[in-house]
Amino acid sequence: MSGLIALCDCNSFYVSAERVMDLSLRGIPTIVASNNDGCAVARSDEAKSLGIKMGDPLHLIADKIKRHGIAVRSSNYTLYADMQRRVIAATEPFARDIEIYSIDENFLDLTGFEHLDLVDHCQKLRANILQWTTIPTCVGIGATKTLAKLGNAAAKKNPIFHGVADLSDEHIRRYVMDRIEVADVWGVGAATARKLAGLGISTAGELRDMPLRQARGMGTVVLERLVAELNGVQADVVELVAPAKKGMAVTRSFGRPVTSLEDLMGAVSQFAMRAGEKLRAHGLVAGRLTAFFHTNRFKPDRPQHSVGRGVSLQPMTSDSFELIAAARAAVERAYRDGYEYTKAGVMLEQLVSEESRPRTLFEDIEGRERKVRLMHALDQINGKFGRMTAVPGSQGFDRPWKMRADMKSPAWTTRIDELPIVKATS
Repeated sequence: MSGLIALCDCNSFYVSAERVMDLSLRGIPTIVASNNDGCAVARSDEAKSLGIKMGDPLHLIADKIKRHGIAVRSSNYTLYADMQRRVIAATEPFARDIEIYSIDENFLDLTGFEHLDLVDHCQKLRANILQWTTIPTCVGIGATKTLAKLGNAAAKKNPIFHGVADLSDEHIRRYVMDRIEVADVWGVGAATARKLAGLGISTAGELRDMPLRQARGMGTVVLERLVAELNGVQADVVELVAPAKKGMAVTRSFGRPVTSLEDLMGAVSQFAMRAGEKLRAHGLVAGRLTAFFHTNRFKPDRPQHSVGRGVSLQPMTSDSFELIAAARAAVERAYRDGYEYTKAGVMLEQLVSEESRPRTLFEDIEGRERKVRLMHALDQINGKFGRMTAVPGSQGFDRPWKMRADMKSPAWTTRIDELPIVKATS
């Protein structure tokens, strides 16, 4: 790809998504909490100005939340996924191709748009996303993904760019790179930043000027590629097809400690059920399943136990019921009574496409086809009426271990019974 790349990033995405329907949150400091309402994982600008940091445990900032009237919401991933879909739909007319980098970031291939004023083009993109979703964004433009990422950081931090920084302009590129710390460059970890500091390299511009051979000697090919990208040499392009998954996991922290085998079995059954759904959505089967669970390692005064057990899946499968049976067998072998388990999960490995699945000599073709139809029907039911509408009995229905989400917003955009209601008065 010879064209330019843009990175479009949604500002404080989780908070912005919460504000789409809940107008009472606009203009006031707002936090979105992690699973089980543990830590701050998204903060509005108002919350950041009050000193709320990413990852702050809510129980340690409870006084600050109360003193400043900070609004707190539990994570609502269904809402965020739907808003992501809407953002991408609003983005499509402005790029040749889109690579979804994360739930709030997209790389855009601007090939074919070079004849336009790209800053104006990206301002129109931002306006379109804002009109369609009310989600504010910033955009960085560059010859490589790393430069686009730097441009995006500059667009967020410096108001002179008005939300769009075009690093294809040499003067702007040098201005930005001489002012961004090397530790803030995409791909530079803390250990690498310390090594670079020892060489007197403290800014992105100084890293750009590092000899490629020296970069390779210090940080292997990864740092070498990064330096090349800072000099405008593309290490890769916008990926239209995601690389094949090598593994997959479903893990959860419990809302309260689990102390019985029955409750732990129920939780792991749900995780295996979800793992099967994810496999089928990607057209994959798994050859190995590992179930794990552990106590709270941050409470050393309590008895500790952490264990994982693996099971080979023969034949390879994506059938949720087969995954549940394997996960329950693994848990039964590893479980110990007398512990308070706070987290569990299911990991799948040896993933291949359904078409590439090795067949067994005495495989029951007809029986397998019945299972495939059953899984398809189950996915359709849960897709139409909501996840966990139809579940295996082994999962249970009380789910005393389910995650806390005491401040979760409604499913404004995906459940008809939770649509906001507008009333007009005369």
